[in-house]
Amino acid sequence: MGSGAAICAARMGFEKFILVDGDTVGVSNLNRQFFDMEDVGKYKVHALKKHIEAINPDAQVLAIPENLGEGNTQDIVSKADIVFDTVDFLDLPAIMRLHSTAHALKKPVFTALNVGFGALCWYFPKDTQYSLPKILEEDVVAVSAGLPDGAPLYSAVFAQFLKRLIPYLDPDVVVEVGRVLNAMKDAKPCPASQVAPGAFAVGAMSMAMITDMLDGKEVVASPSLLVHSFRTYQTTKVDLAK
Repeated sequence: MGSGAAICAARMGFEKFILVDGDTVGVSNLNRQFFDMEDVGKYKVHALKKHIEAINPDAQVLAIPENLGEGNTQDIVSKADIVFDTVDFLDLPAIMRLHSTAHALKKPVFTALNVGFGALCWYFPKDTQYSLPKILEEDVVAVSAGLPDGAPLYSAVFAQFLKRLIPYLDPDVVVEVGRVLNAMKDAKPCPASQVAPGAFAVGAMSMAMITDMLDGKEVVASPSLLVHSFRTYQTTKVDLAK
């Protein structure tokens, strides 16, 4: 999903990028991510850098072919003005670490999810009282009860969190996400069913929100988030504080 937002940002005039991802482009990515067949097998950050520079040769793109971990998150986030989070949902520690670090360094964070034929976008201002770790706290506690190591899988945490969003999601999205989460109970990767309309929506919604933030306009912010569906043709503001 990050590739769509990055390409949209490049076409909007953004010129400085820090791309972080240790994964490579696979054929299965081509149905929704902004890569082509020539990129298959290459690091996603290197392929995306190539596409950004093809749009704007003056762009300054730092490509880091690594996943976020304890050893690099602090340094990478400190260099950024805005954090755009699309960390794989199998890595709960990386997500929590990224958001906690950004909050401590007072960096605004945008999070997006491809939800079928639609998108979810979430803005965490630099001084928010509702960081993602804070919002997920009750979900983590709920699914950690009785676990010997107290460290739940993200699939369990996400399933608990999803219960709050079910009324605002398309029924087919709820069914499909439930299928994926059930398949992930053994902690093995299970690709979610994602399609291009949702990925394109992520880029459009997130860049609209980011440019509004930079323009000083009011932007829907945490604990509220935005969900748009191309099945119902509606954009819904969801207030998680309620």
